[in-house]
Amino acid sequence: MLPQIDLEAYRYELPKERIALFPVSPRDQSKLLVCNQGEIIQDVFQSLSHYIPSGSLMVFNQTKVIRARLIFQTTTGAQIEIFCLEPVQGDEQVSALSATGHVQWKCFVGNAKRWKQDRLILLLKDQSQTELSAVLIDKKEDYYIIQFSWITPELTWAEVLDLSGKMPLPPYIKRDASLEDEESYQTVYANIKGSVAAPTAGLHFSDRVLDDLRNHDVQLAYTTLHVGAGTFKPIKTDSIQQHEMHEEELVIEKTFVQQLLAHSGKPLVAVGTTSVRCIESLYWIAVKIKAGAHTVSEMNVQQWDPYNLSTSLKTVEALQILLSWFDAHNEHRISIKTSILIVPGYEFKFVNLLITNFHQPESTLMLLIAAFTGKNWGKIYQYALENDFRFLSYGDSSLLHKDCG
Repeated sequence: MLPQIDLEAYRYELPKERIALFPVSPRDQSKLLVCNQGEIIQDVFQSLSHYIPSGSLMVFNQTKVIRARLIFQTTTGAQIEIFCLEPVQGDEQVSALSATGHVQWKCFVGNAKRWKQDRLILLLKDQSQTELSAVLIDKKEDYYIIQFSWITPELTWAEVLDLSGKMPLPPYIKRDASLEDEESYQTVYANIKGSVAAPTAGLHFSDRVLDDLRNHDVQLAYTTLHVGAGTFKPIKTDSIQQHEMHEEELVIEKTFVQQLLAHSGKPLVAVGTTSVRCIESLYWIAVKIKAGAHTVSEMNVQQWDPYNLSTSLKTVEALQILLSWFDAHNEHRISIKTSILIVPGYEFKFVNLLITNFHQPESTLMLLIAAFTGKNWGKIYQYALENDFRFLSYGDSSLLHKDCG
């Protein structure tokens, strides 16, 4: 049954001056709000391990942000900004980024009305000054299909972006990306390229925070969800039923599922809303497998699946079903698409604690926080506003217990 949500009840006023335009340095010196059983306190992020139960499993999204913004100039001098979103064919990000010679990608295009010529040219910053050309293939409702071509055979598409792309800072950070952003808009544990937005809850972690967690008997686990630009998409419809959730690539390793199963019954801490989407999607994949899904495409998680499918599976059973599927198909990793939408009324299957930044009003991320913390989520955000917390991607952090509001 689709949820009935009064969107007005989940909006709040966010003053522009509370949006962080730059990160705190060092990164683990950002503020930390902790909410547990209705009590709210604050500390610094470096002290995170003091608030995590011993024996917990903490799950990180290890995706790595690609330099997805390319700046071209027309022959008349007009600047065209191309934001590369994802491959056209629906290939895995890793394989698409390893392509050589040419690719077709879905893109946003800034100043598109000034793009009059057939082909745009950008010189790559390599020794041979290779030409990267961009040809507009098609225009869709909310994106363009562009073919990129280059002639240096040893360069992959990932390397092309590394040479001449810029970090894709969120649209609400009203400044150009700097050299410092190359490091600060990337988590210290980023490992697999594919995101066009950072999993920002992880930006606060430093090596010393990770070491402290290990020393406090917290086990660390890594999964991958490649974050798309849709994460910034506001809810502009009159009802949540009309909102179309963005789809993202989730890479599931058999070893990760085994870790989850080994820690059943112990606290599970998700680092960021993307990690929540990773972990909770696993349950619905298992439900689909039990219902007869055989192929990977049949296992893709649609936004309304949690409200339409049976919830009779226990979480341990769901993990066992996933492991049986891996064994039966002799697979060690799979890549699926998930557009899971988590709103108030959703029953969380795995996650007990959530580390996350403070999110935009009128966003699906805000609804996820409300679903996790309970009906008094507004008290948490009011505390943050009254105590000088910084908001959004480069803002401060929070540690939230389920139903803590």
